[in-house]
Amino acid sequence: MSAAALDALRALLGPRGVLTEPDEMASYETGARYDRGRALAVLRPADTAQVSGAVAICVRHGLHLIAQSGNTGLVAGSTPDDSGTQVVLSLDRVTGVFSADIDNRSLTVGAGHRLSEVNRRLAADGLFFPIDLGADPGIGGMIATNTGGARFLRYGDVRANVLGLTVVLADGAGTVLDLGGPLYKNNTGVDWKQLFIGTCGAFGIVTKAVLKLHRLPRDQAAAILVPASGEAVLSLLRAMEERLGPELSAFEGMSGNAIRAALDHVPSLGNPFGGAVPDYAILAEISRARPARGDEANAEDLLQEVLADIMETEPDLLADARFGALERTWSLRHALSEGVKNAGRLIAFDLAFRRGDIMRFCDRMKAEMPARFPGVTICDFGHIGDGGVHFNLVVAPDNALATDPARECALRDWVFDVTVREFGGSFSAEHGIGRKNQRWYDLYTPDTQRRLATALHRATASAPHLPPRLGAVSFE
Repeated sequence: MSAAALDALRALLGPRGVLTEPDEMASYETGARYDRGRALAVLRPADTAQVSGAVAICVRHGLHLIAQSGNTGLVAGSTPDDSGTQVVLSLDRVTGVFSADIDNRSLTVGAGHRLSEVNRRLAADGLFFPIDLGADPGIGGMIATNTGGARFLRYGDVRANVLGLTVVLADGAGTVLDLGGPLYKNNTGVDWKQLFIGTCGAFGIVTKAVLKLHRLPRDQAAAILVPASGEAVLSLLRAMEERLGPELSAFEGMSGNAIRAALDHVPSLGNPFGGAVPDYAILAEISRARPARGDEANAEDLLQEVLADIMETEPDLLADARFGALERTWSLRHALSEGVKNAGRLIAFDLAFRRGDIMRFCDRMKAEMPARFPGVTICDFGHIGDGGVHFNLVVAPDNALATDPARECALRDWVFDVTVREFGGSFSAEHGIGRKNQRWYDLYTPDTQRRLATALHRATASAPHLPPRLGAVSFE
């Protein structure tokens, strides 16, 4: 970095806003899963104006920016590569705005706020932002990757819960755009904010958002279900949807391998089955934003009645149901990711399918994986209610898949090819593109869409040194 650029950034951001020492930058260079790079510097602007100024300086001096929110992403989109030439722009200090409009049920919030803090501060007013995750990301990164989460079935993804955005474009002026606001309805032209939701920061950096809020549930219950067979899973989901409608807030699939990994990693969870872990289980939750009225059954009684009715009238669907405290039941689901990660070397996929294809895909993988790639343990889990699957593979540290990048790439090529070409699925349901998925974005995205993305990128950035493709400016 030139002395002129560094001096300008320090003058703009102050002593806390520019990090250049290795020990100061280490946490910003290290991702949530395996990825690690080297940054030229880390910038920590405190508000939209400082983000704008920092972007403008970097563009004018030809510096490649990596925008970073909570740094919880899993596709190497929020960390620099190992060249030592990229500048990380962190949003962790963009937290000065937090204004809840209780009557409008909306929140105007800086992009650096963490999800946990947002919901902690909203709880006193009986509201929350309903994206449920095992990680604790920043709001900006959630918007850039259009996060879904475990309660997508009830509340939708981030896109469905964003009313407005403030973004900074990657041009020489650091242009600031205010897109939308607290209105729920505004059909007066192009909804430009959608360009910045789920596109990984390729078109600009989100610095502020207006979020749609929901009432906190006041009556909830959950159970861990054992389907009678893999073929019964979707029929069980339909049966519960028919009986519960929108009160069914989660339907999360968990393979036996993933459950065992979680129990091994966190023994205090306790085995909810009391003995052998089944091959597959489902966490089902119902919730209401109000308490039961009069003689109406509360959520726990209602869930038990519905499951009893299914077992009686459709006995081929459900083999067992285990009830327990809500938080304890969810603690097993939230422990799956870390449990699988600690079981060995993890090769993770974030896939999406039509709901009816999820179990067929998993069965296909279980049948063919051992011969194609020996030594792989399949530890899948995910959002059966919305078609999302975290297809996690665990191998021993000395397996060729863990030591040979070409071998791992061949595995990913095969899994993604089956996913996209044979099942019509997505190779990235929630996690975005980043460096890790760029190869398959280039492979599977039609030329017409890639040309459109290139044109949009050129329209929102004036920096020729940034490659004109999705993922060029990474943001998670």
